[in-house]
Amino acid sequence: MIKKRIQKEVTVNRIKGAAVSLAFIPLFNIQCLQADVLNVSPEFDQREVRQGGDNTTTTLTNNAFSKPSTLLKGSHRADFKVGNSFFKNPWVVAPASTDARDGLGALFNVNACQSCHIKDGRGHAPIDASDRADSMLIRLSILPQNKNHEDLLRSGKSSSIAEPNYGGQFQDQSIFGVKPEGRIAVTWETVEVRFSDGEIVQLRKPHFELTKLAYGDLHPDTKMSPRVASPMIGLGLLEAIDAKDIISQQDLNDASNNGISGKANWVVDAKTGDLVLGRFGWKAGQPSLEQQGAGAFNGDMGLTTSLFINENCTSVQTDCNNAISGARSGGPEVSDLILDAVTFYSQNLAVPIRRDADNPEVLKGKALFYRSGCKDCHTPAYTTTSDSAIDKHLRNQTIFPYSDMLLHDMGEGLTDGGHTEFLAQGNEWRTPPLWGIGLTETVNGHTEFLHDGRARNLMEAVLWHGGEAEESKQQVLQMSKQERQQLVLFLNSL
Repeated sequence: MIKKRIQKEVTVNRIKGAAVSLAFIPLFNIQCLQADVLNVSPEFDQREVRQGGDNTTTTLTNNAFSKPSTLLKGSHRADFKVGNSFFKNPWVVAPASTDARDGLGALFNVNACQSCHIKDGRGHAPIDASDRADSMLIRLSILPQNKNHEDLLRSGKSSSIAEPNYGGQFQDQSIFGVKPEGRIAVTWETVEVRFSDGEIVQLRKPHFELTKLAYGDLHPDTKMSPRVASPMIGLGLLEAIDAKDIISQQDLNDASNNGISGKANWVVDAKTGDLVLGRFGWKAGQPSLEQQGAGAFNGDMGLTTSLFINENCTSVQTDCNNAISGARSGGPEVSDLILDAVTFYSQNLAVPIRRDADNPEVLKGKALFYRSGCKDCHTPAYTTTSDSAIDKHLRNQTIFPYSDMLLHDMGEGLTDGGHTEFLAQGNEWRTPPLWGIGLTETVNGHTEFLHDGRARNLMEAVLWHGGEAEESKQQVLQMSKQERQQLVLFLNSL
């Protein structure tokens, strides 16, 4: 990636409305860089059919999210299969004869990556209190309680302050002899929205509760942030977007006067300790797929890596701290070879080909998407970097993810109660890529969207938009029934 950077102080609103300065966050000198964000019109564009560039897969079955990048050849195909094996097969409790896969827990959410990312696709929220939250987790944090906490946030070296007894993530499963932290329960509230033609949509709003707590009460200032698993497709291509092309889309003071600002998240690189551009996760809290994977091994499965060497036990969780480790010879439970294999797999899950991209009704929906301002956050297209640090088959690809990769205020309706993640506030979320979204039901058997799975279809997802997207939502509310159908047809073609 481009190395030229400047140091610039950025002030953000983080703690109870107070301005906290994150000094020396690295920002690109975007005044002297030309972004390569493609200008795409609402008319039919043949390039969009292969939305993952030359790595697009033509598979449209329930395995549509599980195919390797088309340009992968020879030994790289074998590497992909090795990564797939470690991604989908379960880890076991240590000690075990399968010493390459032991060390699970002692506290965890799932025992395999694919238990969350089912068929490499999208997770869903539990239906009720009796349903396990297997493809969703709850992040935890508290408001800063002292100067040390405030200094941690001010320095940018901590994403948030973890809950003292339960840490930064709630684990509802455990190995034998260790109590799970508790259970995740959910109830649903109905929220009605009316279109201008009188049609009423009943949205559902979740209320999550942590029950059967095993390690004491939650801190009274605890903030909870539910997160369903996101699709795995095209992640290597997103990692190959030049950072300047993401940063150049920021409009922190809304100079364009369209109500949309967008900001980059700056997060800690676990290897270097530097603050770097965040790209992955619902709040762009991870800078790379390697670190995203290492964080999931640690938080979701209780496995250590060279990036996160400590078990995910808090000081009060004595049995967790005393559990047998799967580490060998003082190394982590997940070796660098395994972490590299899973990272390679994550980088090379292909994006499916578009369907019906030239259908007149789909194109009318695309025009409505553009006219309503949806593309102002869901940036249609990029050309990936030519940097030699990126694998050759991912370079110089024209791709259509429909995301600016930036954080946006989505309004109080979608706030997660004040949980922060580096620069991301409770009501700020990274624009999720839309490619492949129309195949969700085919792959995962449901059509639940947004960070907590509350939307049961794409129109419900649109109607939850607020904040910077409020004006776009209001335009959708004014659409005729036929126009709404055309908009959804376009989204389903992606």
